[in-house]
Amino acid sequence: MKTATRLNFAGMPKSYTGLCQILTPRPIHDKVDFENVTEITDAMAGHKLTADQEDYFDLLCQLIENYEKEHGQLIAPKVTGLEMLQHLLDAHDMSAADLARLLEVHRTLGAMILRGERKLTLNHVRTLSRRFNVSGDLFLN
Repeated sequence: MKTATRLNFAGMPKSYTGLCQILTPRPIHDKVDFENVTEITDAMAGHKLTADQEDYFDLLCQLIENYEKEHGQLIAPKVTGLEMLQHLLDAHDMSAADLARLLEVHRTLGAMILRGERKLTLNHVRTLSRRFNVSGDLFLN
């Protein structure tokens, strides 16, 4: 299933059957299986999911957890708040200008935040947390 292009959430099926046609959930046996499953979960993370997408996502996450337990990969790499923000923006095809509009700040401030020249305020963190449906702790170092 490994593809050269990144999966786009907007093009993903809404039904469980359709999702299974992309990748049938089954135990992860090797690194390729692991990469395929995580590619799909990465594309789905942070989006508003249908009930079928939620079930599919939960099952894939359980498969990932089982594989990591079995292979001793439970230690996650340290990710900074800035890296998490950039990842979420990339996953939602958003630019620095989109970030500035979301935060309702001057258009140059989005790029400055992404370059690490400016810090997120508490209000920014709250806005990002609501927009991406994640804990605000992800953006705090």
